Amino acid sequence: MDYRRTYIRDLLDSEPPREASAFGWVKTRRDSKGIHFVQVNDGSCFQDLQAVIQEGVLDEETVKQITTGACVRLDGELVESPAPGQKVELQVRSVEVFGPADPATYPLQKKGASFEFLREISHLRVRGNTFGAVFRVRNQVSWATHKFFQDRGFLYVHTPIISASDCEGAGAMFMVTTLDLDNLPRIDGKVDFSQDFFGRQAYLTVSGQLNVECFAEAFTNVYTFGPTFRAENSSTARHLAEFWMIEPEQAFCDIEGNMNLAEEYLKYLIGHVLEHCSADLEFFRQRIEPTVVETLQHVLTSPFERITYTDAIKMLESSGESFEFPVFWGCDLQSEHERYLTEKKIGRPVIVTDYPKEIKAFYMRINDDEKTVRAMDVLVPRIGEIIGGSQREDRHDVLLRRIREAGLDEEPYWWYLDLRRFGSVPHSGFGLGLERFVMYVTGMKNIRDVVPFYRVPGSAEF
Repeated sequence: MDYRRTYIRDLLDSEPPREASAFGWVKTRRDSKGIHFVQVNDGSCFQDLQAVIQEGVLDEETVKQITTGACVRLDGELVESPAPGQKVELQVRSVEVFGPADPATYPLQKKGASFEFLREISHLRVRGNTFGAVFRVRNQVSWATHKFFQDRGFLYVHTPIISASDCEGAGAMFMVTTLDLDNLPRIDGKVDFSQDFFGRQAYLTVSGQLNVECFAEAFTNVYTFGPTFRAENSSTARHLAEFWMIEPEQAFCDIEGNMNLAEEYLKYLIGHVLEHCSADLEFFRQRIEPTVVETLQHVLTSPFERITYTDAIKMLESSGESFEFPVFWGCDLQSEHERYLTEKKIGRPVIVTDYPKEIKAFYMRINDDEKTVRAMDVLVPRIGEIIGGSQREDRHDVLLRRIREAGLDEEPYWWYLDLRRFGSVPHSGFGLGLERFVMYVTGMKNIRDVVPFYRVPGSAEF
């Protein structure tokens, strides 16, 4: 066997007749009038390959092992298929069963199952149509992300997973420790973290942004793409404890340049998915979200509206809508507010800027009014916010004041403040959550269904 074997997606595009071998997992086997019809897939594409086994070609014991879930190699001739909906089929001459599967206990059956049940078998659910499609899309989004930034001269930076500082200042972080929890060292009644592995308190990072800013002040244009963690006790369909973030950062860039990059990047991703995942998107349109393709095409072709937070509040206050969450200057915009702006009031994607400083992070640059910061949120129809970013505070004295106002310990940020002392530069960046974006382009309703193995309060299986 060789890694250069032909994938099923390539077999389906082949010109018959030709000799071929198909490797994969059996979806179904149907027996009819001396013929066995086997649907097999290797995950390379949405469509299955139909294999036809004539009665008598294989011994009875081998045929019995070709059941749903079994891993097989099928050798034979690829021919034109007389059946509608498929160009070719494989006329099988021999079969090798690598791994049989007991049909009585194999949990992934053709009849389908609820997403709740499939989360319990995350190790097997990727073999099904829905999750095969989800992770092919996720793969293309990841590839397109790297291509977008690499083609524009951005440097890919691997930022630390372990951090001593809280990027968001919210405090919802997972602690990392090697201390014996049954026998903690203490000084004056408090845990003595000087005896811990790092000699201090350490956490899983909630963002790579602060670290990647160091590189933006040396390489100009950079990005990080990696896992982040938040110990937020939330079990909603939009929250995970472990998720992946794409965070570009640009030196010599203000909020306008940041908005331009965000719009260009978002449209690039959507265009890439529409071009390379058409079969998977058609499945999502039929089975998951009827408007998914239409919405993506609308976002791709629409110029993004740009308004201030103050203007957005005025639009919401005069809307006549009965929102669940009250609208007032200083409130944090909720999904219902964001969707009203993008779907009803403006009718296309919106970038909202200049938020009140009290509801945004300490590192965002203060405007001259001393009330708002140069933040931006990109809002899209159907879900609301999909990208969040800002121009960063590049003035040392102002950043120090903001850290103190936020009630944060200055010591972990000494190096971040140093960047403002030695060659500071105007710079901007944003973050896109990979899982939230995959939810958007697939129409999936629960974020646990777009990550290989979800981590949420009370659950860290697999």
